[in-house]
Amino acid sequence: MDVPTAKSTHLTWSNVSLGFSFILFNALVSYSLNLGVGGSLVTAATRCIIQLAIVALLLQRVFETNNPWAVAGIACLLNVLGTFETVVNKSKKRYTNMFPSVLAGMIGSTLPVSIIGVRFAMTVDPFWKPEQYIPIVGMLCGGTVSGIVVSVTYVLKEIYDNRDKVEMYLAFGASRFEACKPIARDALKLALTPTINQMSVIGIIAIPGMMTGAILGGSSVNQAAKLQMVIMFMISASTALASMVTTVLTLMVVVDADHRVRTDKVDVQQHPIWQARNRMFTKIVALFWDMVGSFSNRGKREETGNVNGGVEADRLLEMGTYHGSRS
Repeated sequence: MDVPTAKSTHLTWSNVSLGFSFILFNALVSYSLNLGVGGSLVTAATRCIIQLAIVALLLQRVFETNNPWAVAGIACLLNVLGTFETVVNKSKKRYTNMFPSVLAGMIGSTLPVSIIGVRFAMTVDPFWKPEQYIPIVGMLCGGTVSGIVVSVTYVLKEIYDNRDKVEMYLAFGASRFEACKPIARDALKLALTPTINQMSVIGIIAIPGMMTGAILGGSSVNQAAKLQMVIMFMISASTALASMVTTVLTLMVVVDADHRVRTDKVDVQQHPIWQARNRMFTKIVALFWDMVGSFSNRGKREETGNVNGGVEADRLLEMGTYHGSRS
């Protein structure tokens, strides 16, 4: 039997500022110990504030409209943003047409698993209820991004840094499937390890956020625990499916149908977006220092002019005094 719904706590931006002070403390510790992650902490926390504030405004509108097309749009948007985060921010190595490959893996895993899970495992009818479906898709996207990053990163590292192993298999007559099978197997093991570890400690060592939120929202602990079980199983399934799809698509690109290892399709440079950002930042900094230098030189010229003008005035005054004394 569910307990009565508890009165929700009203939080203000001052509460958020107090929570942000914890990040500032971590950044201060990082700076004092020379860890080099203080800036990343503050940047990530700032992104967290901005992103959650935007999402809160957007989801409030979607919840009020209760429109299935709006829910579908938000679900697709979350997958696109997750793909962008994977390709642009998280992957140090990329390959040709990586964005559509990762997007296919994301959409092909999060949407089917979320629809089946919400409709049948969670018994929500209709399944697209915004307050039920959108948070589930968001959690699936978060777990799926982590799995894809691990699997794709491992595959590209092995192909780019240890291509001799694959080429040896291919030289002895193995198909690209046989040559790449050990890499794919290890990549999927690494991708699923965090999810397996999380399920192993959940409930005993850690109480997950969804269960905590359900309890704070007034649900019984028993119902909150069952809800968390279903969600964890959905995250595991979505992560596994997306990791398998993206791993296969990655291997198909870097080892082509002619049984050749195509490291030329692997890009190890920084993403063009960040290259453009760095160039723009460099130009802004150079322009700033040029302006500072021009103001400094102008001040020096004015000071030199004042000094020279004062010397000339003193010389003229002395000459006037001399001529006046002679007269």
